[in-house]
Amino acid sequence: MKKTIYVDMDDVLFDFTGARKEALLKCPEMVYPQSQLDFFRKLKPLKGAVEGFKFLREHFDTAIATAPSIYNPLSYTEKALSVQDTFGFGVLNDLIEITKKDRLIGDYLIDDRTNTNGQDKFKGTLIHFGSEEFPDWDAVVAYFKKLI
Repeated sequence: MKKTIYVDMDDVLFDFTGARKEALLKCPEMVYPQSQLDFFRKLKPLKGAVEGFKFLREHFDTAIATAPSIYNPLSYTEKALSVQDTFGFGVLNDLIEITKKDRLIGDYLIDDRTNTNGQDKFKGTLIHFGSEEFPDWDAVVAYFKKLI
Protein backbone atom coordinates (compact mmCIF):
# COMPACT_ATOMS: atom_id res chain seq x y z
CA MET A 1 0.00 0.00 0.00
CA LYS A 2 1.33 3.41 -0.99
CA LYS A 3 2.11 5.98 1.70
CA THR A 4 -0.13 9.06 1.68
CA ILE A 5 1.51 12.46 1.33
CA TYR A 6 -0.20 15.84 1.58
CA VAL A 7 1.61 18.83 0.08
CA ASP A 8 0.84 22.43 1.02
CA MET A 9 0.52 24.99 -1.77
CA ASP A 10 1.64 28.40 -0.50
CA ASP A 11 5.43 28.61 -0.06
CA VAL A 12 5.80 24.88 -0.75
CA LEU A 13 4.56 24.50 -4.32
CA PHE A 14 4.05 28.19 -5.15
CA ASP A 15 5.88 31.40 -4.18
CA PHE A 16 3.27 33.08 -1.99
CA THR A 17 5.79 35.15 0.01
CA GLY A 18 7.57 36.47 -3.07
CA ALA A 19 4.29 37.52 -4.68
CA ARG A 20 3.12 39.14 -1.44
CA LYS A 21 6.37 41.12 -1.10
CA GLU A 22 6.16 42.24 -4.72
CA ALA A 23 2.55 43.38 -4.25
CA LEU A 24 3.47 45.29 -1.08
CA LEU A 25 6.29 47.09 -2.89
CA LYS A 26 3.79 48.29 -5.49
CA CYS A 27 1.13 49.18 -2.93
CA PRO A 28 2.51 49.38 0.65
CA GLU A 29 -0.80 50.46 2.19
CA MET A 30 -2.46 47.19 1.13
CA VAL A 31 -2.44 45.03 4.25
CA TYR A 32 -3.65 41.84 2.54
CA PRO A 33 -2.46 41.70 -1.07
CA GLN A 34 -3.75 38.14 -1.22
CA SER A 35 -7.25 39.62 -1.11
CA GLN A 36 -6.82 40.95 -4.65
CA LEU A 37 -8.43 39.23 -7.62
CA ASP A 38 -6.08 36.74 -9.34
CA PHE A 39 -3.45 36.86 -6.58
CA PHE A 40 -3.44 33.07 -6.15
CA ARG A 41 -3.94 32.33 -9.83
CA LYS A 42 -0.75 34.23 -10.72
CA LEU A 43 1.56 32.58 -8.17
CA LYS A 44 4.70 31.09 -9.71
CA PRO A 45 5.89 27.58 -8.83
CA LEU A 46 8.94 27.36 -6.57
CA LYS A 47 12.16 25.97 -8.02
CA GLY A 48 11.88 22.20 -8.32
CA ALA A 49 8.25 22.10 -7.13
CA VAL A 50 6.68 20.89 -10.36
CA GLU A 51 9.19 18.10 -10.87
CA GLY A 52 9.20 17.20 -7.16
CA PHE A 53 5.41 16.99 -6.97
CA LYS A 54 5.28 14.85 -10.10
CA PHE A 55 7.87 12.51 -8.57
CA LEU A 56 5.78 12.15 -5.41
CA ARG A 57 2.65 11.42 -7.44
CA GLU A 58 4.45 8.68 -9.38
CA HIS A 59 5.48 6.83 -6.23
CA PHE A 60 3.01 7.77 -3.47
CA ASP A 61 -0.66 8.57 -2.91
CA THR A 62 -0.21 12.34 -3.09
CA ALA A 63 -2.65 15.23 -2.70
CA ILE A 64 -2.41 18.99 -2.33
CA ALA A 65 -3.76 20.26 1.01
CA THR A 66 -4.01 24.02 1.15
CA ALA A 67 -5.67 26.53 3.44
CA PRO A 68 -7.80 29.02 1.52
CA SER A 69 -7.55 32.73 2.30
CA ILE A 70 -10.40 34.04 4.42
CA TYR A 71 -9.59 37.49 2.98
CA ASN A 72 -10.28 36.34 -0.56
CA PRO A 73 -13.26 34.00 -1.02
CA LEU A 74 -12.19 33.65 -4.65
CA SER A 75 -8.99 31.96 -3.44
CA TYR A 76 -10.82 28.61 -3.51
CA THR A 77 -11.35 28.95 -7.25
CA GLU A 78 -8.03 30.65 -7.95
CA LYS A 79 -6.08 27.92 -6.18
CA ALA A 80 -7.92 25.28 -8.17
CA LEU A 81 -7.21 27.09 -11.43
CA SER A 82 -3.54 27.48 -10.48
CA VAL A 83 -3.27 23.75 -9.77
CA GLN A 84 -4.99 22.95 -13.06
CA ASP A 85 -2.74 25.34 -15.01
CA THR A 86 0.44 23.99 -13.43
CA PHE A 87 -0.21 20.27 -12.89
CA GLY A 88 -3.15 19.47 -15.15
CA PHE A 89 -6.87 18.91 -14.82
CA GLY A 90 -6.51 15.45 -13.21
CA VAL A 91 -4.77 16.82 -10.13
CA LEU A 92 -7.98 18.67 -9.20
CA ASN A 93 -9.25 15.28 -7.98
CA ASP A 94 -6.51 15.46 -5.36
CA LEU A 95 -6.88 19.08 -4.26
CA ILE A 96 -8.10 19.56 -0.69
CA GLU A 97 -8.83 23.05 0.58
CA ILE A 98 -8.82 22.78 4.36
CA THR A 99 -8.10 25.14 7.23
CA LYS A 100 -7.38 22.46 9.88
CA LYS A 101 -4.73 20.13 8.56
CA ASP A 102 -4.82 17.94 11.65
CA ARG A 103 -8.09 16.58 10.21
CA LEU A 104 -6.13 14.96 7.39
CA ILE A 105 -5.39 11.25 7.73
CA GLY A 106 -2.13 10.21 6.13
CA ASP A 107 1.54 9.43 6.55
CA TYR A 108 3.24 12.74 5.66
CA LEU A 109 2.40 16.42 5.48
CA ILE A 110 4.85 18.70 3.66
CA ASP A 111 4.24 22.25 4.89
CA ASP A 112 6.23 25.44 5.41
CA ARG A 113 4.39 26.17 8.64
CA THR A 114 4.37 24.08 11.75
CA ASN A 115 1.45 25.30 13.84
CA THR A 116 -0.88 27.78 12.12
CA ASN A 117 -3.44 25.33 10.72
CA GLY A 118 -3.07 22.28 12.94
CA GLN A 119 0.15 21.04 11.34
CA ASP A 120 1.61 20.34 14.80
CA LYS A 121 -1.34 18.00 15.54
CA PHE A 122 -1.11 16.06 12.26
CA LYS A 123 -0.87 12.40 13.25
CA GLY A 124 1.67 11.49 10.59
CA THR A 125 5.15 12.91 9.98
CA LEU A 126 5.43 16.66 9.36
CA ILE A 127 8.07 17.55 6.78
CA HIS A 128 8.90 21.19 7.53
CA PHE A 129 9.59 22.68 4.10
CA GLY A 130 12.12 25.50 4.21
CA SER A 131 13.73 24.18 7.39
CA GLU A 132 17.39 23.30 7.71
CA GLU A 133 16.62 19.62 7.06
CA PHE A 134 14.26 20.31 4.14
CA PRO A 135 15.34 23.65 2.65
CA ASP A 136 14.08 22.93 -0.87
CA TRP A 137 12.54 20.39 -3.21
CA ASP A 138 15.85 18.63 -3.82
CA ALA A 139 16.00 17.70 -0.12
CA VAL A 140 12.36 16.59 -0.08
CA VAL A 141 12.77 14.36 -3.13
CA ALA A 142 15.99 12.87 -1.74
CA TYR A 143 14.18 12.00 1.51
CA PHE A 144 11.32 10.27 -0.26
CA LYS A 145 13.59 8.43 -2.70
CA LYS A 146 14.94 6.57 0.34
CA LEU A 147 11.42 5.28 1.05
CA ILE A 148 10.88 3.71 -2.36
